[in-house]
Amino acid sequence: MQGCGCGNVKQVPVLLVVHLRSARRLRELCCANRGTFIKVGQHLGALDYLLPEEYTSTLKVLHSQAPQSSMQEVQQVIREDLGKEIPDLFLSFDDTPLGAASLAQVHKAVLHDGRTVAVKVQHPKVQAQSSKDILLMEVLVLAVKQLFPNFEFMWLVDEAKKSLPLELDFLNEGKNAEKVARMLKHFDFLKVPQIYWELSTKRVLLMEFVEGGQVNDRAYMEKNQIDVNEISSHLGKMYSEMIFVNGFVHCDPHPGNVLVRKHPDTGKAEIVLLDHGLYQVLTEEFRLDYCHLWQSLIWTNMERVKEYSQRLGAAELYPLFACMLTARSWDSVKRGISQAPATATEDSEIRGNAASYLPEISQLLNHVPRQMLLILKTNDLLRSIETTLGTRSSASSFLNMSRCCIRALAEHRKRDACSFFRRIQISFSEAFSLWQINLHELLLRVKGLRLVCCISTLLGWLTRAPH
Repeated sequence: MQGCGCGNVKQVPVLLVVHLRSARRLRELCCANRGTFIKVGQHLGALDYLLPEEYTSTLKVLHSQAPQSSMQEVQQVIREDLGKEIPDLFLSFDDTPLGAASLAQVHKAVLHDGRTVAVKVQHPKVQAQSSKDILLMEVLVLAVKQLFPNFEFMWLVDEAKKSLPLELDFLNEGKNAEKVARMLKHFDFLKVPQIYWELSTKRVLLMEFVEGGQVNDRAYMEKNQIDVNEISSHLGKMYSEMIFVNGFVHCDPHPGNVLVRKHPDTGKAEIVLLDHGLYQVLTEEFRLDYCHLWQSLIWTNMERVKEYSQRLGAAELYPLFACMLTARSWDSVKRGISQAPATATEDSEIRGNAASYLPEISQLLNHVPRQMLLILKTNDLLRSIETTLGTRSSASSFLNMSRCCIRALAEHRKRDACSFFRRIQISFSEAFSLWQINLHELLLRVKGLRLVCCISTLLGWLTRAPH
C-alpha cells in the first residue's frame, strides 16, 4: 500500500500536464469549428467546481476571445440584410470589433444623426453550419453511448436543437431585451441597452452603446471605486427575481454579457445586461417547486429537500441533485448552506469526487425537466462570477433568494385564495416572514460590526503595546 501511495504522488504532475494538453486541444477544436462548439466550450469553462482548473482556466478565454469574422464578411451580412453599404448607414464604423462571441461579434458605430450605437452582426456561415454542428454532436454522443453505456448525454443535443434557432434570431433577442427591461424596471441598478428596430434584422441587431468593465474584472471595479459586494448582491437580486418571481430567465450570464459601470449622472454602481438571445420560460409548476426546494435548502429542511428534489425529477439521486444546485458537499447541505461559506478544501473535495459520479450526473441530467438544464447552466455561470469576485455563498445572497421565494409563493397562494379574508391572511404571513428575514439580516450585520470593532481594538492595543 505504501508503494501505491508513492506512485500516486509521482503521477500528480503528469496528470496536470495531461489535463492542460487536453484542455488546449479542446480549445483549439472549439475555435476551429466555431459556432456551437464555442458555446459548449464557454459552458465548460464556467464549471469551476466540477472540472480540473487546467480546463476551466484554458476554456475561459472563449468568453471574450472567440474567432472573428473579417470586415468583408461583416459588410456582406449588413449589405444582404439592410440593403445598403456601411457608409450609407453609419457616419463611422469601427473595423475592430468590441468583442467576438460564438455566434456574432459587436462593432461600435455612429449613426448619421450622431447617436453612438453597438452593432451586433452574426457570423455569416453560422446559420448553415449550426445544423451540421448539431448533427456532428449527435453522432459523437451516440458513439460515446456505445463505448460507455452509463453515460447519457442526448439531453445536450436536444437542448442545442431547441435553443440555437432562438439565439440565431436577433429579432427574438431584441424582444427579450425589451421584456426583461420592463419586468425589472424597479431595479435602478440595472441597465438594458435600448434596441433600435429601424436597423435590426434576424442577423443584425442595433442597440444603444453602453461602456463598462466585465463583471469579473476586479481591477476595473477597484479603479472605478465600484463595490464588489454591492455588484454581487445586485446580480443575486436580479437573477432571484427572474427565476423565482417572473419565471423568465436570462440563461447566458457569462462575464462578456454582464458589464458593470458607474452611472454617468448619479455615480451609482450599475449592471449592464447584454445578449438576450437565450431565455428560459419556466412553467408555474416548475417555478413553485423550485421555490420550495431553495427555501428548504436555505433553511435546512431535509425532508422537504428530498420531496421537492424528487418532484423535479431527481428520484433517489436527490442528494447529488442538491449538491449540484448548491455546489456544496452533502455534509454542508445537511448542516445548512447559509451557515458557513464554501471553503477551498470543500471545493477541492467536490472537484475530486465529481469524476467518480459522472455516470450518476449524466443519468440525473437525462431525467430532470428540460427547463432545469438551462437553470443549472445559469447557476454555473453565476457561481463562476461569484468565485472570481470572492463573494460566493454569502449569507445575504441566500436571504435575497429567500425573499423572492416567499413573495412568489405568497402571490400564488393569493391567486388561489377563495376569499378576501384568506388573501389578507396570506399577505400578513408574507409580511411577517419578510420581517423575520430583515431581522435576521440585521443581526448578522450587528455581529459583523462587533467582530470588526473587536479586531480594531485588538490591533490598536497591539500597536500601542511595547515590543
